[in-house]
Amino acid sequence: MNIFINVSTLHEMLKKEDSVVPIDVRFNLQDTSYGRWAYEKEHIPGAVYLDLDEDLSGNVRTHGGAHPLPSIESFSKKLGALGIDQQTTVVIYSDTNDMYVARAWWLMYYVGHKDVYILDGGFKRWKEAGYRVSHVIPTPTPKTFKPQLLNQAVANIKDVKEKMKNSSAILIDSRSRERYLGKKEPLYEKAGHIPGARNFFWKDVLHEDGTWKSKKELQNHFSSLPKTSEIIVSCGSGVSACANVIGLLLAGYKHVTLYPGSYSDWISYENNPVETKDES
Repeated sequence: MNIFINVSTLHEMLKKEDSVVPIDVRFNLQDTSYGRWAYEKEHIPGAVYLDLDEDLSGNVRTHGGAHPLPSIESFSKKLGALGIDQQTTVVIYSDTNDMYVARAWWLMYYVGHKDVYILDGGFKRWKEAGYRVSHVIPTPTPKTFKPQLLNQAVANIKDVKEKMKNSSAILIDSRSRERYLGKKEPLYEKAGHIPGARNFFWKDVLHEDGTWKSKKELQNHFSSLPKTSEIIVSCGSGVSACANVIGLLLAGYKHVTLYPGSYSDWISYENNPVETKDES
């Protein structure tokens, strides 16, 4: 899979092509106003903005998790309003390589967009390269985005329970080891993980400097997972898990699904058990 492009490639594309739309998805869970503020202050010229809470997630309900998927209809309309259709080349960036850019890439993958990339190194690397930034908010020409859903890319809580019970899939938890073991839980009332889940911290698909690992390195990282098995990927709310989904796809895994509700959905059902022992 060809997922990444570098800043020099994007710079050349923006000079030569009209059908390229950069999407800025900067965000901060502790300060949810940060992303839009940062975008309005400065961004890659021509970039539009999508917010994790308002655009890349749906309405939070009793069940479904802390960042449920947006409705396909509303997400498709937003893409169209931003001048994006299936023929548009989309390049997604955040501050660096992080979970927000992974979530946005995965959503585009889920709705069937074939020409979508991650800007390796993000806005930080764009600025380090000395390329121009802008504060001008573009006015896109609206288009019609027609989704082509990849339904097999998603698992719900019923799927997780059934496939864990009959051992037809492997569940991984993408949160930090401390949270996986229930030693620390800053966001939810219950600490621990879904019973049977194995821990693969999402940041481990990146090098220490934040760059993505190579295909060979990712194959090494996930070598304990059989390629013939379905891998269901979870985290706290279906955001950081997307980085592991990308890592698995890059490593050559074919049967990779996201559990969007993840741990926050699991614990919304009072009778669901929680585990704190290491099952990796």
